[in-house]
Amino acid sequence: MKDFIRLTDLTKDDIFSIFCIADRLEKGDLRNFLNGKTVVMFFPESSIRTRVTFEKGVYLLGGQTILFPPETLDKKEALVDVSGYLGNWADAVVIRHKDIAKLDSIAENHEYPVINAMTDANHPCEILSDLYALSKIRDDFTKDKYLFCGKAGNIGHSWKEAAEVLGLDLAQCCCEACEMDGVPVFYDIDKAVVGRDIICTDSVPAYIADEYDECRVTLEAMKKANKGAVLNPCPPFFRGEEVTADVIDSEYFVGYGFKKYLLTVQQAIIIYCMSGGKC
Repeated sequence: MKDFIRLTDLTKDDIFSIFCIADRLEKGDLRNFLNGKTVVMFFPESSIRTRVTFEKGVYLLGGQTILFPPETLDKKEALVDVSGYLGNWADAVVIRHKDIAKLDSIAENHEYPVINAMTDANHPCEILSDLYALSKIRDDFTKDKYLFCGKAGNIGHSWKEAAEVLGLDLAQCCCEACEMDGVPVFYDIDKAVVGRDIICTDSVPAYIADEYDECRVTLEAMKKANKGAVLNPCPPFFRGEEVTADVIDSEYFVGYGFKKYLLTVQQAIIIYCMSGGKC
């Protein structure tokens, strides 16, 4: 059994093993993998894409889901006791919670995989799904040059985790005081996109909205990127904030098509974790 909490817990081979499982799923293999198994999930009501794809993914693999709000993990009972009891019935646990330390605590005291469905620190399933989608349309996505547009947060940090594991060339475009440590930074989107192949974004918090004009991805800016460049904003995105409406309506935008793989990749992550990392 393996946990899936940070991309930096994986090796490059681990990531490609998950992609191998996803390829098998796309071909119709492994469809009864979770027959008779139960996946306990902790999700807030506001979650849409990640929750729907995890729930449907478990169902399509023949498993059962039991859903709780993430606040269930904040009660007085010690997490070591919560995880101890869950071990009697849960075959895997999927958690979306602000505090990644909660996931780490459960992972230290379990006999089942703990899968990170998003924390304030990172969002590994989302970025792994994007990378798998890129692998389907790029000659070698590991050789592409990436630009993340947004503040240091869970999406940016997950792109940084992926870059560390896969050796990706990653830069950031953001306003001042929003930089990630150890990543080359630009403060002007027109300069940042030059020489880049994959442009990714995160939503803009209200407290920096007035300072973000120079970092907004526009159609004119995308024309300065490398030939064949794509725009992959992390949902939910907002036209007129981190991206303009015209660039979303352009051929550069790949977001809708990319997210269809979220279901397959999250299924692959569950199988990877429960099978000990084997394809």
